[in-house]
Amino acid sequence: MIDVHSHYFRYPDHFTDGFREQARRARAGVEVDLTVRFEEYRASCPSDVTHTVVFGGKAKLSGLWVDDQDVADYVATEPEQLIGFLSVDPTQEGWQDELRDGHQRLGLRGIKLLPMYAGFFPDESRLDPLWQYATEHQLPVLLHTGTTFVSQAPLECTLPRHVDAVARRFPDVKIIMAHLGHPYEGECVAVIRKHDHVYADISALHYRPFQFYHSLMLVQEYGVWHKLLFGTDYPFTTVNATLKTLAELNSMFATSDASRLSTQAIDEMIHRDTLSLLGLEHS
Repeated sequence: MIDVHSHYFRYPDHFTDGFREQARRARAGVEVDLTVRFEEYRASCPSDVTHTVVFGGKAKLSGLWVDDQDVADYVATEPEQLIGFLSVDPTQEGWQDELRDGHQRLGLRGIKLLPMYAGFFPDESRLDPLWQYATEHQLPVLLHTGTTFVSQAPLECTLPRHVDAVARRFPDVKIIMAHLGHPYEGECVAVIRKHDHVYADISALHYRPFQFYHSLMLVQEYGVWHKLLFGTDYPFTTVNATLKTLAELNSMFATSDASRLSTQAIDEMIHRDTLSLLGLEHS
């Protein structure tokens, strides 16, 4: 089993006071220590989780900044399981140097982008060097799509439709849209259906089981189960919690055979050979 979506944070070091204050909206006003410790992550997983993609994030606008060195140091503690992705904020000077450094010096194997949090569109021309670099070096790119609690983060930057423009111009890049684009799942499904190398992960969706069920039913009706990847959004949630909700969706919401999610498709998604799909099977 592969978890394609987890984070590395030291709390509160990697966040501004403003981000921390706004983050309380996601937890009913409670501030949560988001510091990641591998032993706690491992304890929240079944034994067959073999690899976990981990990244930090860079978004000056929203008050989040994790140096790639911190991610690389964390990966080095468990190199057999952890696969590190670098991150850049293209609104900040020197981002292309950070892209090359994270890949070539630190050995990070993919790219994480936060378009909404940093305030840019993924299809802007200034990002062409990133997409060209990802194409040349076969680096998968995972980007946030979907909602947020951060007031200054522009929602228009997060719409899945912008990935369509990228995939048309850079069709060889493996792209993963996080969170199935929620609450814009329909738009996300339309994009992953039309591009061979564009996928979506299900991270952080289990919080809202009714929405999760309907999102997966949309996936089923459009025939794109094969484009979904398993991910969690740890430390915001865990592998075990995500698996539990997936196992309960039909019993909670299906009222007939026609409204049942395919348990076979769910199982195949959970055990998908994600590393091969993304070109990460070789260390």
